[in-house]
Parts: sequence; structure tokens; C-alpha cells
Amino acid sequence: MEELQTLRKIDSRLQGHPDMKKTPGVEMSTGSLGQGLAAANGMALAGKLDKKDYRVYVILGDGEIQEGMIWEAAMAAAHYKLDNLTAFLDLNGLQIDGPIQEVMNPEPVADKWAAFGWNVLTIDGHDFEQIIEAVEKAKATKGKPTMIIANTVKGKGVSFMENEVDWHGNAPSKEQAEQALAELA
Repeated sequence: MEELQTLRKIDSRLQGHPDMKKTPGVEMSTGSLGQGLAAANGMALAGKLDKKDYRVYVILGDGEIQEGMIWEAAMAAAHYKLDNLTAFLDLNGLQIDGPIQEVMNPEPVADKWAAFGWNVLTIDGHDFEQIIEAVEKAKATKGKPTMIIANTVKGKGVSFMENEVDWHGNAPSKEQAEQALAELA
């Protein structure tokens, strides 16, 4: 519960977008502007050039893929055959400005990634077995990057947060956090 007191607070580990200086395992601080995939490409390409066997993982939001930089990076990842790169797309249909279909509809998402030369897998993003299976399939894929489209529900499991765009950038009050944790338990 102590961590929740720092949620969305400046200089906190949980200030909003992950901060690579404060969040273990996060190698690049990015946001909704689409830089994450391009940075991941650079890390994956460096691994290939240096003949390293590490993998690079990047998480994208469905609103984020409206950015042109994403599609340039998608094209580059396929061109350089970055099979050590796996991207997850959180496809929940909502972004900070509202439903993605109303803001800038990116559908058909799977077809677009496939057209750009990616191995595309679609899963239930709330099913851990499907997530693990998709990661293993991505590791086995050679010659192209993998996009794992994770169909999700924003705020899943919390009655007052499910499919509510207003929770995109807001922190719950202490009482709401307690209710949310109780509902998730």
C-alpha cells in the first residue's frame, strides 16, 4: 500500500510512464510519442551486430501506434530481420483522448503488422499461459520480429475502472485503492 501513496507523484518510481532511472528492468524512458519501438530496434540491431544472444522486449499502447514513427520503426525492424525483438501491443481500445476508433482508428492492426513483415500473434492479454506461449513462439521465430497483440480490458477486475478512459492518467484515492485491491484479491 505504501507504493500506492507515490502513484503518479513526481520523482516516484511509479510517477507515470516508467523511468529507466527508477524502474528496474526498464532500459529506456519513453511515452506515447512512439519512440519506444525505435529505441528497441537500436538495442536489437546492436545485439545482432555484436553477435549477442539477448532479446529485446517493448510494450506499445494502441493509441501510440497512431504515430508515424511507429510505422517507420516497424518497417526498419522487418528490413533488418530483427528476430531478437518482440513487441507487445496492449489493445484495449482506449487512449487518453478516448476510444481509439474515434481518435484515429488503427484497425486492422494485425493485418498492418503482418504487411510490414512481422510475425503476428494475437492473444488474450489477461491469460498468463497465452502470454508465455506467445513469448516462446516469438523466440522460435527466425528472420522477422514478432508482434504480440494482447487483447485486454483497461482496468480489468476493478469494477469502477473497467473500460473507463478517465483512469488512464489518474491515481485512485486511498479508499478507491483499497477497494481496487480488495476486488483484485
